[in-house]
Amino acid sequence: MASPRCAPALAELLGEALVAPDGSAVATASLPARGVSLVGLYFGYCGSGGPGAQLAASLAAFYARFQAPPSAAGAAEQPPPPPPQRLELVFISAEQDQPRWQEATRAMPWLALPFADKRRKLKLWNKFRVSNIPSLIFIDAITGKVVCQNGLLVIRDDPEGLEFPWGPRPFQEVVAGPLVQNKGQSLDSSTLEGSYVGVYFSAHWCPPCRSLTRVLVESYRKIKDGGQKFEIVFVSADRSEDSFKQYFSEMPWLAVPYADEARRSRLNRLYGIQGIPTLIILDPKGEVITRQGRVEVLNDLDCREFPWHPKPVLELTEANAVHLNEGPCLVLFVDSDDDGESEAAKQLIQPIAEKIIAKYRAKDEEAPLLFFVAGEDNMTDSLRDYTNLPEAAPLLTILDMSARAKYVMDVEEITPDIVETFVNDFLVDKLKPEPI
Repeated sequence: MASPRCAPALAELLGEALVAPDGSAVATASLPARGVSLVGLYFGYCGSGGPGAQLAASLAAFYARFQAPPSAAGAAEQPPPPPPQRLELVFISAEQDQPRWQEATRAMPWLALPFADKRRKLKLWNKFRVSNIPSLIFIDAITGKVVCQNGLLVIRDDPEGLEFPWGPRPFQEVVAGPLVQNKGQSLDSSTLEGSYVGVYFSAHWCPPCRSLTRVLVESYRKIKDGGQKFEIVFVSADRSEDSFKQYFSEMPWLAVPYADEARRSRLNRLYGIQGIPTLIILDPKGEVITRQGRVEVLNDLDCREFPWHPKPVLELTEANAVHLNEGPCLVLFVDSDDDGESEAAKQLIQPIAEKIIAKYRAKDEEAPLLFFVAGEDNMTDSLRDYTNLPEAAPLLTILDMSARAKYVMDVEEITPDIVETFVNDFLVDKLKPEPI
């Protein structure tokens, strides 16, 4: 049984009560005491039919395997066995129509986040960086920490639940086995030891992937020529082995063999890959340096900042603007595209960014905000137009694209105290959002 002092972590994340299929309330903090050790957060719509119905059926069969069987009548009087490790699912809907939501949740055998708790729903989507639905994320029922970012691959790869609870394993263990070069030679994954490694999820059918590959080939050669121990492992999402071979022929690095679908899938699960191209940069111990290798490669064509340790504050560019869709972002707009102006703005907000990042890193969590400085250029003008921001500068904002919300502080002078108060008020829900 879970310690009572641990149970509030889950309630803090999901709220005090969840909704059962019959409409009754279930105390969130009671789940660990009921034998639940893993909670799956199921983000999706309420639509029926097509692939969604197939997924729902597969998920229901999967879910049933982890429910405690009913006690047998007339059994001998013996102490009951301890409850099995159980999985609970919580549906977090993108549905805006309450009757449709009620109809859908009544047909589901698992729990749901209350329809009215829309603010919490948005916070969950942002916290777990959900960019595609349906999406299934497994978290520990005691601590609320992520165990597996891509649960849908678990359903496909382990339908019997034999590998429960699917916790993260070291990269070296997951990648273990033969790797191939594009001319057919095979090397053991142990050759990666002592090197920085880029794990490259990509496919020939994806135009942005092919564009990135051309740049990445040059970056790879520059880094190697500079004497750095660096290797890339291609994890293909191609739809046929012929496509894989054609695409891989352009790459001077290693790949997981296309036929080894299980290992490719395990690497996707390990890093919770939701879209391609994705380039994960690892240190020589196999720990993640950055998940944003794609952005770093495009922003640093000379590879001067390799291995691309994350910066607390980024200058907003076309290459990294994709981050604006990943969750709430603090953006400080300055009145000049002069490098000195932007640098001064970065120095102003960097201590606050570092404090927030360190606070959440200590909890083994991603920071709930990204931090940017935006100068004057066409992209920034488009962003202002899209979000209907005033032309004033300096202008301190938090933009939450997924919630279509913005928070604006238009004052004559931006000071560190103003920034810190603005950020802290946002994190404790004191700020009133305006619609984008």
